[in-house]
Amino acid sequence: MASLHLNLSLLEAPTTAQLPLSPSSMSSESPKMSQSTKDILLKVRKMIPPMLEKFHKGQMGRVAVIGGSEDYTGAPYFSAMASARLGCDMSHVICEPQAAQVIKTYSPNLMVHPLMRQSTHASTTDSASSIAKSVIEMLPRLHVLVIGPGLGRDKLMQETCAKVIEAARERGMPFVLDADGLNLAQTKPELVQGYKECILTPNVVEFGRLCKSKGIDTEGLEGGKAAEKLSNAFGGVTIVKKGKEDWISNGERTFVSDIEGGLKRSGGQGDTLTGTLATFLGWRKAYLDNIWEHDGALDEVELLALAAFGGSAVTRECSRLAFKKKGRSLQAGDLTEEVYVAFRNLFEDGPKL
Repeated sequence: MASLHLNLSLLEAPTTAQLPLSPSSMSSESPKMSQSTKDILLKVRKMIPPMLEKFHKGQMGRVAVIGGSEDYTGAPYFSAMASARLGCDMSHVICEPQAAQVIKTYSPNLMVHPLMRQSTHASTTDSASSIAKSVIEMLPRLHVLVIGPGLGRDKLMQETCAKVIEAARERGMPFVLDADGLNLAQTKPELVQGYKECILTPNVVEFGRLCKSKGIDTEGLEGGKAAEKLSNAFGGVTIVKKGKEDWISNGERTFVSDIEGGLKRSGGQGDTLTGTLATFLGWRKAYLDNIWEHDGALDEVELLALAAFGGSAVTRECSRLAFKKKGRSLQAGDLTEEVYVAFRNLFEDGPKL
């Protein structure tokens, strides 16, 4: 298994995007992590845009979360809100009309589009192709897709997302699959096979299902080797295997995000990961578009890996902060409230915890 090779010489000449990160800025109550994680966080910092007057709306990321059904309205909200709270300029939710009515009451900051249809609410003229057409028409306005939060297993919803994924691939658009979106990778692997702009974020159960769909036996393999094996089976898509530590692999580079997290495993915490990861992918585009002056030392492959690592790091720190306050009562929404503080603790001179 290859590991992520850090060129520490890149850290010697700060760019305008870099902010101070030093041991002195971390309080005694700062999150526990290995030295290798600290080194990778320094590289993640290089892709974070500075705040400049010349920027205009949308340059810091335009993210759309596709999900949200009659029964599941929280997940797409948590994902989209995490994206917005981290710093994405424009955060959209594309969902079923029944979900849209509810999600709009959660926050006026999100743009909610009731374009999806469940089978039980579809008209006789609705098809996966006709529904997907309206979503696909939005793609030129977007930078990143998150597919799966609150999506459900409805056949029409799943088939519509399959059409959208095909269109996103044609555009070379990065996307993240989570929750019921992972069912598409499991049942229709050709949708993501070999597409290196795709990130899958399975938990331990979902990881097992994906491995089974590929005929992979991971018994006896440590987390990094298992993630690497699954990534290679999918032709080099990036895997974020969530757990006690998050193992991140694109089949060639594998590393671990071992920042201390909370101990409560309530549902919905993975939605914070997909949202924060999407914002980092938006910042990746901004970096590659050279919208600010930087040394250009990071290529698109390494940037995608760093985006995955950044999303994992912020989410784990959110979990730690929320658990410290809420303990056993912690819920997914508590992580949402910690996104900006977590970002500051990891990438800025944040307040003492």
